[in-house]
Amino acid sequence: MIIDFARRAHDHNWEMDPITRSLLDTDFYKLLMLQFIWKNFPRTRATFTLINRTTSVPLGEIVSVEQLREQLEATRRLRFRKSELVWLAGNSFYGRRGIFEPAFLDWLEHDFQLSEYEISVHDGQLQLQFEGLWSGTSMWEIYALSEIGELKTRAALKHLSEFELDILYARAKTRLWEKMERIRGVPDLSISDFGTRRRHSFLWHEYVVNSMRDTIGPCFSGTSNAYLAYKQDLEAIGTNGHELPMAMAALARDNDELRNSQYALLELWQQSYQGELLILLPDTFGTTQFLRGAPEWVANWTGQRIDSKDAYVAGDEYIAWLEHHGCDPRQKRLIASDALDVEQILGLHAYFAGTLLNGASSDDFRSAADFHDPRRWISDRRIRFSAGWGTLLTNDFRGCNPQGNDSFNPVGLVCKLSEVDGRPAVKLSDNFSKALGDPKEADRYRRIFGVAGVADAPVLI
Repeated sequence: MIIDFARRAHDHNWEMDPITRSLLDTDFYKLLMLQFIWKNFPRTRATFTLINRTTSVPLGEIVSVEQLREQLEATRRLRFRKSELVWLAGNSFYGRRGIFEPAFLDWLEHDFQLSEYEISVHDGQLQLQFEGLWSGTSMWEIYALSEIGELKTRAALKHLSEFELDILYARAKTRLWEKMERIRGVPDLSISDFGTRRRHSFLWHEYVVNSMRDTIGPCFSGTSNAYLAYKQDLEAIGTNGHELPMAMAALARDNDELRNSQYALLELWQQSYQGELLILLPDTFGTTQFLRGAPEWVANWTGQRIDSKDAYVAGDEYIAWLEHHGCDPRQKRLIASDALDVEQILGLHAYFAGTLLNGASSDDFRSAADFHDPRRWISDRRIRFSAGWGTLLTNDFRGCNPQGNDSFNPVGLVCKLSEVDGRPAVKLSDNFSKALGDPKEADRYRRIFGVAGVADAPVLI
């Protein structure tokens, strides 16, 4: 697919072009979680709140509130198409058909409705909040993030001439090609697109996904974007996210129930999906405490996703925990997804999925040199490693602006669960800098869960 991005950006009427073209244009795990919410928490109310971690970027002065409201309203008017529902009903996900129940799909078609919202600007930052039934607020997370991100992109594009636009995209394409060249041909490498929420634009996202599929071939395992998976006949990737343990914790009636809520959620998830989709996301309140207190049966889950801890440390910790429980780590899956770029992906793949023939020590894997010659590899897999590549796959325009400023750099924008049935929600994370929620409530959670294994590192994106 060849797209003249410069011409589209220069000539197209951006104000009339909806950013969210389909309700499937979201992370696949949001749909899986939506069915879980619909089934188990149909009357629970929830609030989601926008947070800009990159406080130096005044989004409220860059993104027009009126244009954002137009995009949000256009999204609220969308309905799932018949063909999309047929795809959800009949497609095989993770080797299984029928993951989505007929009654849920009927609800999506006839009763699903996004909640209302409140939007304003305070001290140069956008203030955006979604409140209502949890089933009506959860899906807003990805729509809101991708819409704000693209409106930021459109605002920056307006300052460039057609020639400068051409240079911008030529540089970004060259960077993308250089990354793919380094990845192509690496034995047993598995990469998925996780870049919906902070993408440069929908068109660029689709271009990147098609380029990855066509260029790196079997290394590209699929996309987390349900619409692109549906449209391009790709594997849809994803299982669950932090909002589920955050909500279970917020609903806990006492400290003991709070401490156990992270495991009660896993039991409920297993029941809801008949023992499928069993990828742990243990860092909501700290990975170390999660593994130390986990019941024996948790070791039977398929794998673990790392989202806020040094992936080398977290992977070693998970492998040691599996071995302690008598499980063979080589049969499990380790997924890294936090602020990845090509260097980290190649280093982690070497460390967990293979060994260089030149006798490199374990320290060398963090910057291993030649990944492209299969003769330099032997099979010494410690665990089945895969990478969920996000922002720096779908929005790496750093240094590409011909005017020399950083207006196209991605920002650390999140839209997270903040209240459940009027109770504050908290995410502690494996990084103090990524903690979310009321500070007093977060301190209470730390007293209950502890801070073992939690670092204090800068949040990149």
